[in-house]
Amino acid sequence: MTKFLNLCASGLALGAALALPAQAEMMKQLGKPEGALSIVAWPGYIERGETDPAYDWVTKFEQTSGCKIEVKTAGTSDEMVSLMNQGGFDLVTASGDASLRLIAGGKVQPVNTDLIPDWKRVDDRLKDAPWHTVKGTHYGVPFMWGPNVLMYNTDVFKTAPDSWDIVFNEQNLPDGKSNAGRVQAYDGPIYIADAAIYLKAHKPELGIENPYELNETQYAAALDLLKGQRKLVSRYWHDAMVQVDDFKNEGVVASSSWPFQVNLLKADGAHVASVVPKEGASGWADTLMLHAQAKHPTCAYMFMEHSLNSNLQSDLSVWFGAVPSVPSACTDKSGMQTAEGCDANGLKDFEKIWFWRTPTSSCEAGGCVPYHRWVSDFIAVMGG
Repeated sequence: MTKFLNLCASGLALGAALALPAQAEMMKQLGKPEGALSIVAWPGYIERGETDPAYDWVTKFEQTSGCKIEVKTAGTSDEMVSLMNQGGFDLVTASGDASLRLIAGGKVQPVNTDLIPDWKRVDDRLKDAPWHTVKGTHYGVPFMWGPNVLMYNTDVFKTAPDSWDIVFNEQNLPDGKSNAGRVQAYDGPIYIADAAIYLKAHKPELGIENPYELNETQYAAALDLLKGQRKLVSRYWHDAMVQVDDFKNEGVVASSSWPFQVNLLKADGAHVASVVPKEGASGWADTLMLHAQAKHPTCAYMFMEHSLNSNLQSDLSVWFGAVPSVPSACTDKSGMQTAEGCDANGLKDFEKIWFWRTPTSSCEAGGCVPYHRWVSDFIAVMGG
């Protein structure tokens, strides 16, 4: 755990801390609820029962707080950063490849955890996580976390695949057919880290220690792997519902995915399952962060507190296929989640997950390739 946290903190948090612009002042007390709240969120995170009546953690909050929620969904971290840069939002469910950019850019403000009574219930592994904590200052409230799993078709794979190899390298699958045109990859520059995780296990001579801290040689090897994969990929996905349709109707049989899509497909009777392969996986530890110019800060703080109640944490964990940031939500029977369900969603895989981070040139390894290169080069890879 110590090694994990050191690797996460290396360079990235330090670089952000040294470059922090003037920040909005931390709130000292809550005021009168403003009656509204605008949230940028991942699909499926802010549910009011419209998708499924069983999943609604918005209506009761609106009734008790008087804060009417509006949601803008975003399919990638880059889209979230862009929306927060434009302004007009109060909260964002930021993953680690967005959070430090938002902090360093002065787009989010410090969070006063004394104003969030249920902070004490947050998983200790997440309270001071370096993707939302800089120089001891918290810039968000942990929300949900989980792995980017390998989803596969169980008719094709009678036995669960144990490696990401099936989406990276051309081969015949167990049904005797090639994987070309039958696999997908995530549509985002941060996916370069997935290639690095695979190479870390299969090409130790590259010396990859952290998939978000790559020197030029390591980075070039990851790009080469992705260039080869391009010939196999039928679609780069970022819309969860499009991927669900592709698995049902377009012959896709294996891909990186979120447990959210796995759960939706299973609920619809599709023959799919998921696994965290032997190489490990990238993942997301999402944080509710407050915009520096939030127009509804009291409603935002009220929702951050609401987000930590066991019922929301439990039901969202079931709905999205995630792990609660409040561990007791797995077992206190406040909602639909169970200990077995949390285990299935990856609770015991914490040490195997490389949580999304924003690559910078200032890193522990020295001379690492920064994120702007990841962006331009991944666009080139997708373009062939």
